[in-house]
Amino acid sequence: MLIGIDASRANRKFKSGTEWYSYHLIRELAKIDSKNQYILYTDKPLSGGLADLIDENHAAMPGKINKYGFQEIKSPFNNFRVKILKWPFVYLWTQIRLSYEMLVHGVDILFVPAHTLPVIHPKKSIVTIHDIGFERQAKLYSSDKIGPATGLTSGAFNFSVKLFTWGRFRSNALDYHSWSTKFALKHAKAIIAVSEFTKRELVEFYKADPEKIRVIRNGFNSQLYHPINDRGKINQVLNKYDIKAPYIFYVGRLEKKKNTARLVEAYITMRQKYGGIKHKLVLVGEADLGFDEIKYIINEFNFDENVIITGWVPEADMPYIYGGASLFVFPSLYEGFGIPLLEAMALSVPVAASNIASIPEIAKDSALLFDPEDKYDMAEKMAKILLDKQLADKLIKSGLMRIKDFGLAKCAEETLALIEKM
Repeated sequence: MLIGIDASRANRKFKSGTEWYSYHLIRELAKIDSKNQYILYTDKPLSGGLADLIDENHAAMPGKINKYGFQEIKSPFNNFRVKILKWPFVYLWTQIRLSYEMLVHGVDILFVPAHTLPVIHPKKSIVTIHDIGFERQAKLYSSDKIGPATGLTSGAFNFSVKLFTWGRFRSNALDYHSWSTKFALKHAKAIIAVSEFTKRELVEFYKADPEKIRVIRNGFNSQLYHPINDRGKINQVLNKYDIKAPYIFYVGRLEKKKNTARLVEAYITMRQKYGGIKHKLVLVGEADLGFDEIKYIINEFNFDENVIITGWVPEADMPYIYGGASLFVFPSLYEGFGIPLLEAMALSVPVAASNIASIPEIAKDSALLFDPEDKYDMAEKMAKILLDKQLADKLIKSGLMRIKDFGLAKCAEETLALIEKM
């Protein structure tokens, strides 16, 4: 059987949850499947752990590309190929270039790990939908325009989108998320939801057929994320980013959806109320919609020396930043899964997290939950963990038990079973 996978998101340099899901799932499928043939489709040559599916060689350079667009890569059973689908624009690679590839060089099954099914696709297609926060919390998302920015071409592009969708959608990111999700739910043979919460959302909001949706939960990289006893190595990485313990840790985009501004407010509130707490707040992630508000709050309260913003950090350094933290906090306003919860638990770090969306399902009793809309509740829950060692130890112990339910291998095995069932 010939299986095609959209690897374009997995190949991004700056990965977040969806990209890491795609990346690790491809690598795990390569480990366990010796029977089927795979083609990974991408807009740019694969490098690092995607160019070498045998060893996770982060420095692996792209292999040679032949005249047909196939790139050389390493795979355990030599059954993975890569095809570079060149496209001159920064938009609509999936809907035009990948669609054309499906038309002229089809596969038996197409697997899309990140929402967007091409218009032309095999009858047997599988799409993973991670969440529909763009529907439930639209105000928290960017509505940036897709396509040419200005001029007659921009107007023509927007008109074409409206015409194609019978006037229901415009050429912006929010509308594209909405359209592509509806399209996938209608046309894909099967849908993977990463949590029971996401499945309920798809059924409730879109009236999707629950029989078509299979819940396969994310895993986390247990080879990288595990308890670290080497304090010297932790300090070495912390020094690299000018981080000094003790500190509270957050990782994710610095944006409205992730509720980062209110986290900063809650942190300042906690420090003002509890003078004995001297922990700094470390924010790791790329700046996005709402970052200006975060900077304004920090400056307004003169907390520049207490809030450390590192920007994006390579994954190889992440376990050490987790490992040095006294507390991990996850204040998101909407989440389809929340892989950082598992990573923190795996590093024996107590967790405080939002009591909304999928988070209670994933964390269960391994996190102290708070109302993400209430900075005072968030502040109290963070302080409670920092001041109560018995509670912190209980959360750590529970977290180490909880992560046993989530593995990359399990995620890949269930995904492969669904593919072969089709």
